[in-house]
Parts: sequence; structure tokens; C-alpha cells
Amino acid sequence: MKGTFALLDIAGYVALLLWGTHMVTSGVLRGYGSALRRWMGRYLGHRPAAFGFGVCVTAILQSSTATGLMATSFAASGFLGLAPGLAVMLGANVGTTLIVQVMSFDISIVAPVLILIGFTIHRRSDDVSYENIGRVAIGLGLMLLALHLLVIAMAPVENAQVLHAILQSLASEPVLAMLVAALLTWACHSSVAVVLLIVSLASAGVIDAPGALALVLGANLGGTIPALLEAHTPVARRLPMGNLMVRAFGCVVCLPLLPLLAHWLAPLGASPARIVVNFHTAFNLALALIFIVPVQSLARLLVRLLPEPPQPNDPGVPQYLDVGALDSANVALANAVRESMRMADMVEDMLKGLVEVFGKDDRARAASISRMDTSLDRLGVAIREYLTDLGGEALNEEDGERSQEIHAFVINIEHIGDITANNLMEFAAKKAQSGQDFSADDIQDLAAMHAQVMESLRLGLTVFLRGDLRAAQQLISRKEVLWRLENEASDRHVRALRERRDAGGGDVYLRILRDLKRVHSHLAALAYLPLQRAGLLQDRLVREPVSPGAA
Repeated sequence: MKGTFALLDIAGYVALLLWGTHMVTSGVLRGYGSALRRWMGRYLGHRPAAFGFGVCVTAILQSSTATGLMATSFAASGFLGLAPGLAVMLGANVGTTLIVQVMSFDISIVAPVLILIGFTIHRRSDDVSYENIGRVAIGLGLMLLALHLLVIAMAPVENAQVLHAILQSLASEPVLAMLVAALLTWACHSSVAVVLLIVSLASAGVIDAPGALALVLGANLGGTIPALLEAHTPVARRLPMGNLMVRAFGCVVCLPLLPLLAHWLAPLGASPARIVVNFHTAFNLALALIFIVPVQSLARLLVRLLPEPPQPNDPGVPQYLDVGALDSANVALANAVRESMRMADMVEDMLKGLVEVFGKDDRARAASISRMDTSLDRLGVAIREYLTDLGGEALNEEDGERSQEIHAFVINIEHIGDITANNLMEFAAKKAQSGQDFSADDIQDLAAMHAQVMESLRLGLTVFLRGDLRAAQQLISRKEVLWRLENEASDRHVRALRERRDAGGGDVYLRILRDLKRVHSHLAALAYLPLQRAGLLQDRLVREPVSPGAA
């Protein structure tokens, strides 16, 4: 029974180590995930910067798996190129070795200090950013405490004859040992935890140096599996597949040379534990030096191996709402933004055809616009449900505001689609049935208002994507232009009807003008949230109430 309890202790301490890693990762992503996303998009176009970013972020997150999942989601969403993404993963692989190097020393005395400091910061501060700093400190303390307890728990197990027999049999079968360690690493989602466990086994003399190195190879190989399995599209699989290919290459080269490698590393530290740690670092550094130059060629190979699948015929099917990204708020928000831009493209196509529909009575184009609204609504529902699922995660203030902006954007775009497909296309059908044609002046005024709406749509997208306050102010100020154009067009049209003593088509034309102004009101609503946060939304700018759905 003592052996059973000892194994339970070990399992519990490994779980505590993984939970500490999770706390560090989630604390960093919640507190600084948006800043990391912006930094990745701005500075990671070059391989050295991408490599350095991978090293630093992995050292902060305490997990190359977390870095891999984040980089995979960004690469799949188009925010990170495949070649820079591969460089990030090379850096992440090196970064995880630095964690192992530090934690291989006995620094357990720091654990209670970190936990106490983190608890105090987390409980005493109302600032979300400080709460996340406290969360990170608690996570680091739990990791160090778990490692210390793990070493203690291994003491009674190290003399178990069964364990000795199993590990010695694995040492004589390096391929099997590598596969077992890979499976264990995949199950734990942490190569750091498994490598440190191997260090403990080597320190206790349970396994010799060559056998421990085979297990380290397996830990490196298994660390690539979670990101690969959680990628659901060929494009998303490219980056984790590239990382798997790099490490598999290293494993194939090193497997026959394990005794020789152990002999070469002995001068840097003769103990088996030190040989294991140094091999882990040397292995990933060597792979980084070998593959950092040909990452572009590797990226092209991955594109050929995993081509982008044909787009679905149904535009209402989401393409970027990756459920696996919900664990990382900033990645999930980036996916929602990209899907929202598909809605904007659909609305732009619907609005572009208005002048043709009314000027040429193009019934085929009108039917196409009406059908597009169904796909638009389905896509909007999918995005809102995705944001609702994300709302179950703890969001920092910036991510919460961005989620609110996306939600407002989706609702306003849906309203624009409804106005276009239902109201305006209904008016087009009535116009065609009555046989009434608009005059040249009517079409000219309609085209002028339509051009203003299209320009406002472009400004609205600039506000949504970049938070551009100048564009937001321009968008609000354009409401006066739309009011003036509508009034002038309405007055001219009514005068023309009186002169002709004909009321046919007048009501339809005036309703078209009114609905174009309604479309612009929903576009102007996109500017309210950023202006309100900046304190620039003055009462004089809001001269027209917005419907509850648009606010």
C-alpha cells in the first residue's frame, strides 16, 4: 500500500505542477494577451525578432505548449505568417529549456514567498492587471512547491524493484522509451513537467544517462502533439506540423547517438540529472541553429503538404471561429474580428448593387441580395454565440471592451443587412411592379446618398479594426451630410411630382432615402463606443437617437 500511496502523491504533485503552469499562462494572457497580440502583428516579420519573442514569451508563460497553441491560432487566423511562426516555435523550444535549467536547481525556498506575495497582490488590489500579476506569482510558487514535493515523493519509489525493472527495460529500448515519454507529455500537456520528472528519476539513479536522454527526446516530441491535435483545419495544422517535423528530425538523428552524446555532455556536469538538463538545452539550440535559416523553405513545403481547402459554398458557415482558441481570449477575439469582417464584406456587396437594382430594375441582383441576408444572419448568430462562450472565461478590461465592440459591430451589420434585403428590396419590387421609373435627377440624388453610405462603411471598418478616433469623428460628422442630402432630394422630388401632378413612385422613393439614412445611422453607431471611452462623444454630435439594437 505504501507504493500505491506514493504513486498517488506523485500524481497529485504533477497535477499541482500543471495547475501552477496553467495559472502562470492564464495570468499572462489575461493581463497582457492583447499587448502580445499587437506586438506579434507589428514586430514579428523577421526571423530574429520572432525567435526572440518565442524565447521570452515561453519563459514568461512557463509553457512552450501554451506558446505553440497561441502561435498556431494566430497563424491560422492570418495574424502571423507561417515562416515567422516557425521561428517563434524554434524560440519557444529553446525557452522551455531555460525553464528546466532554472528549476533543476533547488530554489524551493522561494515558493512560499512567491505564493504569499501573489496572494497579497491578488486579494488586496482592485486593478485587474495587478490581480493577474498576483496570479502569475502564485502559479510560479505552486510550480516550485510541486517540484520540491515531487522530489521528496520520489524517495521511497526510487528503490522499488518494479520501477527499476520497467525503466531499465525502457533504457534498453530507446525507441519505446521515446514513445512512452511522448505519450506522457501529450497527456500532461507540459514538456517541462515531464523533463523535470526525468531529472528526478536520473538524480535518484533509477535510470542511466542514455535511457534518460531517450525519455527527453520523447518529451520534446510529445510537446508538439497538443497544438497539432487541437488544430481543426489544414491551415491551422501547418505550424504545429512544422514544429513536429523539426523535432522528429532531431529525434531521428540523436537516437543512435545517445551513449556518445551522454559522454560528450559529461564534462559540463557529470551527474545524470545535469546531463539530462544540458542535453535538453543543446538539443533545442541545435535544432534552432539548423532550421532558423531555411524556415521559408519549410513554410513553402508545409503549404504544399497542407493546402488550403476550398471555401464552402455556403457563405453563412463560419470559417475562423476556432473553438480551441476560446482558452486564449485575445486569440478568440481575433478570430471573431476576422469572421466579422466577412459579414462586412457581405454587406458591402449587398449595398454595392443598390443603384443597379433601382436604376435598371435588375431583379436577379435584387433576389441575390435578399438571399444573402439569410447567410448574414446565420453568421451573426455564430459570432454572438462564440463571444458568449468566450464570456465564460475571465476577460481583462481591454478584452472585455473589445468583445463589446465586436458584439455591437455584428448587431449593427445585421441591421444594415435586414434594411437592405427586406425594406429596400421590397421597394425595388414595388417599383418594378408599378412600372414607374425614377427620373435622372432621382437616380443622381440616390447615387450621391449611396456614395456617402459606402464611404461611411469604409470609415466604420477603420474605426472597428484600428479604433481610429479621427475616423470615428468623421463618421459622426457625416450624419449632417446625409441629413442634408436626404432633405434636398426629398424637396426636389416632391416639387417634381407636383409639377407633373403625379404621385406615382413618390412614396417609394422617399422611403428609399429614409432607409439609406437608417443604414448610415447604424454605421455611425460604430463610432460611439471608442469616442465614449476617449471622452470625445459630445451631446452636440449626437443629434439623432439610435435604435436599441444599434447602441
